[in-house]
Amino acid sequence: MLAQITLRDLTGREVVAQFRRASLGDIPEIDRLIKLSARGLCRDDYSVEQIEAALGSALGVDSQLVRDGTYFLAKADGAPVACGGWSWRKTLFGADGGLADREPQSLDPGRDAARIRAFFVHPDWARRGLGRTTLELCEAEARKCGFTSAELMATLSGERLYRSCGYLSQGSIQHILPGGVAIQFVSMCKRLAGRQSGVR
Repeated sequence: MLAQITLRDLTGREVVAQFRRASLGDIPEIDRLIKLSARGLCRDDYSVEQIEAALGSALGVDSQLVRDGTYFLAKADGAPVACGGWSWRKTLFGADGGLADREPQSLDPGRDAARIRAFFVHPDWARRGLGRTTLELCEAEARKCGFTSAELMATLSGERLYRSCGYLSQGSIQHILPGGVAIQFVSMCKRLAGRQSGVR
């Protein structure tokens, strides 16, 4: 276990969410969580058509992150409530279904920014600190590997979290999804304080 936070469920009962590294065996649960999160939390910012087109391509599981050991899963009462990770590879966003966009080359911590990747929270547990705790885990590990900055491609729904955690917008992009559906994302970055040396 890497971290834990105490939450209250919808009935007011206290539960503990525990964070650990995801394993390949977790992928089916992570996939279900991502779909629940996107369909529940993105609907104020995107159309149903955009959300469904994004799932599995722009939004979804990137199993490379799991294999690299840089993807985290939080569970409460044995059920997945949040996931997210970071990467020392060049790929900025996207799921296994968007393999044409994969850029697996290693980044140079002295020159490049670490990637913050694929954050999703169960709609029933949104805005309770799960995303922020996951982000803190990612940033701490990136710093240990020598990175002094981080960047990400945020959904319009996720932008609010990242902005509250110190990320600055670098402008929006229009990304073309399967079927020609366009969706807006926001490029964001942040300086990471306190460079540390380390190995992956």
